Amino acid sequence: MQSLKKIDETTNVITWFEIPVSDIDRAKKFYETILDIEMVKRADGNDEAVFFPFNPGVVQATSGRVTGILSKTARNNPSGNGTVVYINASPYIQTVLDKVEQTGGKIIAPKMQIPAGFIAIIIDTEGNKIGLYAEQ
Repeated sequence: MQSLKKIDETTNVITWFEIPVSDIDRAKKFYETILDIEMVKRADGNDEAVFFPFNPGVVQATSGRVTGILSKTARNNPSGNGTVVYINASPYIQTVLDKVEQTGGKIIAPKMQIPAGFIAIIIDTEGNKIGLYAEQ
């Protein structure tokens, strides 16, 4: 039997995230606008998902790249409580923050410097508390 690799400093502990949404199209537009990205929408029965950009040819758990989806399902609801996911706002966090309120979100903790760069906390169009991070 092959030995499984342990998580170490070269492996991300988080490999996947789901942000629950009520209005999948509104949430898709919000994240595409503030992050200047294109997202792909897929449906599976009654569940809908919008994927953040990723490389489908790379196995996520071992690639070091973390990605996730906006998820509209019966099993989850948007909330400002719980774990805060930090999304990459590179290269400049302020560029992303400048788009948040004009796209229907709210900034609840403005840009602040930490030893590794800058963070901020926003509320998205669905009511989720989301962190932003960038080195500048």
